[in-house]
Amino acid sequence: MSAVTGDDVRQAADEMTRVLTPYQQRDWSVPAGSLSWSCWTTAAHVAHDLLAYAGQVTGRPDDSYLPYDLRVSPDVSPAQVLTVVRACAGLLTAAVDAAPPDARAWHYGPCDPGGFAAMGVAETLLHTHDICLGLGVPWQPPYRLSALVLRRLFPDAPAGAAPEVLLWMTGRGELPGRARRTSWVWHARVD
Repeated sequence: MSAVTGDDVRQAADEMTRVLTPYQQRDWSVPAGSLSWSCWTTAAHVAHDLLAYAGQVTGRPDDSYLPYDLRVSPDVSPAQVLTVVRACAGLLTAAVDAAPPDARAWHYGPCDPGGFAAMGVAETLLHTHDICLGLGVPWQPPYRLSALVLRRLFPDAPAGAAPEVLLWMTGRGELPGRARRTSWVWHARVD
């Protein structure tokens, strides 16, 4: 299994920015795909999770998430929210790349830096997909990053094209011959 790195987090954030920047003038108050959150709130959620994962990797708590939160000012533009996402991705990238591979922090059990990187990539790709659906933009997650996420977080994933399988594993897509998933969990823990 190849490790997910900080560079992969950066690439996911770069892809999110590349795909969504041309549509920053659209109405980001619409729901993000099937989520109840707006596109704007979903992008802010990505930034929140990336920052939370960075804090876990650097703080290394062993029994809970650190007691802090990110608040993105509600009156900023979609472009500014994407800038916050990139900043938080940069923090997670730096945290993951600086941490020794044997470092552990809590995410419903012990998790290594590569697990936090994989979750950061997953959150970024999956919610970019949600936002694209809300904005009416055709897009699929990149193959290589999708494959990394599947290998690290979904060891029970079926064979198939990685982007389609990732969307199916998280209840966002269909796979021939398989029922649509209505619940899922990823496996970030390491023992």
